[in-house]
Amino acid sequence: MHRRTKTIIAAAALGTVVAAGAGIAAADSAGSGGDDAELPIAGPDLDRASAAALAHTGGGAVTDTEVGDEESYYEVEVTLDDGSQLDVQLDEQYNVVLVNPDSDVVEESGDQEAGENG
Repeated sequence: MHRRTKTIIAAAALGTVVAAGAGIAAADSAGSGGDDAELPIAGPDLDRASAAALAHTGGGAVTDTEVGDEESYYEVEVTLDDGSQLDVQLDEQYNVVLVNPDSDVVEESGDQEAGENG
């Protein structure tokens, strides 16, 4: 009976570990959002990326940022005075590599305007 008790306890512990692992994996995939995970630019990098983007657009306000964007190293969303939004793509040295209308705004309006190379 002592051996049977140890087996039951071991099986229960293993089941708990497996269930916890599955829960962590599910939480990680839900929390990370897969390709939708966005990490904002922070610290001095934020200042430099913002300055580069605003210099390229001639003004406006930085309304969102992302490190490790699928199109470039940094992405800075700029809202212009007329309300339009641009996604300014920067390389690791803060050089503008591409400027596109903000994809969220394009999707909402149904507009398929092509990006402007910068």
